Formats: sequence, C-alpha cells, structure tokens
Amino acid sequence: MIKIEELSGHAGIRHGFFGRDGGVSDGVFASLNCGYGSGDDRERVAENRMRALAGLGLPDAALVTAHQRHTADAIHVDAAWTHADAPVADAMASTTPGIALGVLAADCAPILLADADAGVIGAAHAGWRGALDGVTDQVVGLMTQLGARADRITAAIGPTIAQESYEVGPEFKNRFAEDDGANADFFIPSVKAGHWMFDLPGYLARRLEARLPGRVVSSGHDTYPEDSGFYSYRRAVHRGESQYGRAMSAIALVP
Repeated sequence: MIKIEELSGHAGIRHGFFGRDGGVSDGVFASLNCGYGSGDDRERVAENRMRALAGLGLPDAALVTAHQRHTADAIHVDAAWTHADAPVADAMASTTPGIALGVLAADCAPILLADADAGVIGAAHAGWRGALDGVTDQVVGLMTQLGARADRITAAIGPTIAQESYEVGPEFKNRFAEDDGANADFFIPSVKAGHWMFDLPGYLARRLEARLPGRVVSSGHDTYPEDSGFYSYRRAVHRGESQYGRAMSAIALVP
C-alpha cells in the first residue's frame, strides 16, 4: 500500500493506494483484486476488499464504490450502499466518518483528496475521457460545496500509466488540442510514425493545480511496467489476456 505524506499527517484521515499484494485471488487476478466486474470469484473480491479496509486500519468502515463509466460525474456520499445499488459516477465526496470512498483502476488514475480541517474527503477515477471532461473539477467543486476550501484541499494522484507507456494515435491527440492548445505539452512523438506518447498524470496535475495551487502530489508509479506491483489494462491487452484485476484506492474519515 502506498501512502502520501501530505495526506498521512492528519489523524482524522486514513488513505491508501493499494497494489496487487496481500489478497487471495490467483492467476491474472493475483492477488488483491478488488473489482467485482473483473470476472474474478466474487467471494475472493469481497475478501480482498475487507483486507483493503483492514489495511486502512478501519476494518469496520463501510466501503463504497460506484459503477465507474469514465464520466465526469461526482456524487455526495452521506450513507453507504451495497454494490448492487451503486450509482454510476467516477468521483465521490463525503463528510461522513466511517465511510471509505473507494475507486478502482488498472492504468487509469486514482485520485484521493482531503481538506482535513473541514472534514471533507474525495476520491476520483480518471481515465483520459474523464480527465478531459473535467472529473477533477467536479470533485473539487463538490468538496467546496460541502465546506472544503481550495487552499486546504490536498490532491494525491496514485499509480497510473505514465507517458513512456501510453502510446496514442493522432485522433486522440487532436481531441486534447481542440479542447486547449496548451495540451500539446502532454504529448511527445512516439517511435511509431504518426503516434504520440501521452502524459496522463501530468495532464491531471495541471488541471488540479489550476484549482489547488501547490496542493497536488503524485505517487510517481507507472502501472504498465510494474507487473508485480500493479494491474494494467494495457499490459493485459498486449499480452492477449482477456481479463485483468483492478486495484483499490480509498480514503476515509475516522469515526
């Protein structure tokens, strides 16, 4: 589990970016796969989620995850739900102690946020589409509606696919260029003609910095090459694997 120092210094907040270690799943899901939609055995996924909560030091907390669909939708969480009743969203914010906000990822960026003084936390799942559509803006906006202040919110970008591993085509680059010409900063030429390497964590950091100046940190881990540490959708595709695990990242207010 990875902890970010800027979030770890607050007694009222627990957080963690989990990798593959410490679970009960096997095969391509080994071992801490927390994604019910992965095709893994549901009982194993449930046990892995319990282990993640224990890793936070909050075994009795209620873990909530949404049905992530690469949207920019952020929702207020004031009560727990079952997985069957989970809403569609890619970001959440809460002021309720004892509820752990969880996001799942396998190359997309998990982002955990907190204003410890206000007692407001947030979590977001950001692939390229959600990032471009403004999921980070939405979760920060929702947190401020709940009482957080931008000059106190810390945002931590967890393990995600890095630029050296993320090759994209020209149509992908054009989407970002059409949105903002400055987005050219996040693309460098690939060795493959007409293709580019995209810096997802860099793009997210700039968008967050625009709202939270000086309050954004990154884990620095690239999920694609770190096979033993992280799940990766792109790595699974390149290997011809039809299934892959999902890593949990979670944040909670201590009850």
